[in-house]
Amino acid sequence: MTKADMVNEIANRTGIGKAEIKIIIEEFLKLIKESLLAGMAIQLRGFGTFFRKRKAAKKARNISKNTMIEIPEHEAPAYKPSKEFAASLKEQ
Repeated sequence: MTKADMVNEIANRTGIGKAEIKIIIEEFLKLIKESLLAGMAIQLRGFGTFFRKRKAAKKARNISKNTMIEIPEHEAPAYKPSKEFAASLKEQ
């Protein structure tokens, strides 16, 4: 599902205009990005948590040049579903 699909679906379900829904979704995603950049986690009860995850340094292979490269330690955005959400996916 794309962002445009989400806007259409929410507009159909709520009767709110697509323009307003698009603004709300854009601001929601912007808030998540800003919070993660500031080092904060976002916990949405019943859905899950967005957080920053530290990735250890590792070696990888550049296939096109057949050389080894070092990937430094870094942080990446991550998501962990809530227990309820994960359980509901298993039931299907």
